[in-house]
Amino acid sequence: MSGWRKTFIGACGLALLAAPVGAAEMLEKPDGYGNRPITIIVPYGAGGGSDQLARAWADAAEKVAGLTFQIVNKPGGGGTAAIPDFMLARPDGYTIMEAIDDAVSAYASGDIKENPAEDWSPICMTQITFNQIYIRSDDDRFSDWKSFVAYAEAHPGEVTVANLGKVQSMERITMAQLEESTGLKFKQIPFDKPAERYGALIGGHVDALFEQPGDVRNFIQADQMKPILTFLDERPELFADTPTSKEVGADFDPLTRFRGFYVKSGVPEDRIAFLENVCKAAFETEAYTKFNKDKYMDVIDSFRDHKGAVALINNSAKAYKEMYEKLGL
Repeated sequence: MSGWRKTFIGACGLALLAAPVGAAEMLEKPDGYGNRPITIIVPYGAGGGSDQLARAWADAAEKVAGLTFQIVNKPGGGGTAAIPDFMLARPDGYTIMEAIDDAVSAYASGDIKENPAEDWSPICMTQITFNQIYIRSDDDRFSDWKSFVAYAEAHPGEVTVANLGKVQSMERITMAQLEESTGLKFKQIPFDKPAERYGALIGGHVDALFEQPGDVRNFIQADQMKPILTFLDERPELFADTPTSKEVGADFDPLTRFRGFYVKSGVPEDRIAFLENVCKAAFETEAYTKFNKDKYMDVIDSFRDHKGAVALINNSAKAYKEMYEKLGL
């Protein structure tokens, strides 16, 4: 059995508490806080990855802190339509927004004016994953990255990759970085719906797919797709047979997909500190750990505290701005 299909259980070494927090060991709330429901704004529709994350995290947080959460979905604008409501909320810690890295790219491109690392206060990141390039497992033209490159070099500009349509997206920027670093040229075929991207590869309408592993887990396990390149500096154990972008000469820091939770700047410090502790304790619960594992979100370290989240946001924003300038976006 190949390495990318082996079971991998990552060790989570960032411990907030000596033991998991149970119902009898709830975190102590700041005076006057947590006596009414806390709203979590999800800037995407019900049932999607962000919505599932928010509900799984809220369930875990309720158990470790005795809080009550209500989820409000406000989709639109590629995740930006919910921002005005979030910014109008009182800075009292009763409104949290779940956001993904799209908010960072939107800030870097000027689509939003709010800096997620300054105008918002990230209480934690609870999902971080990476990107890969996939081919069909039964493709007889190429079977790995080396043979894929040989095919691409023999057919310059003809190899097609199913990807997102938005050129400012993390997915498209990463492919632009790959092309710049390796000299390869691909034809990006835009699909805004994931099912359309996956169907295009399985049906043979495109040569490859750019995606995160958790989103195509079922196809990987069914041996319909396989990764040929991982956008990381080092190979994760689960995909030990797949080369990384660094190994093939793509000398750039790979962008990641990350999801986390924010309050507005200006929320009282004791409430922010409490919510940061809640976020970490909820992340470590058995239920939330299983949720992340089921989505391949345990393959690499998926947690960042406030300081780590700020660094992740700032580094990502810098990379986006540099590429936007190079691409004239």
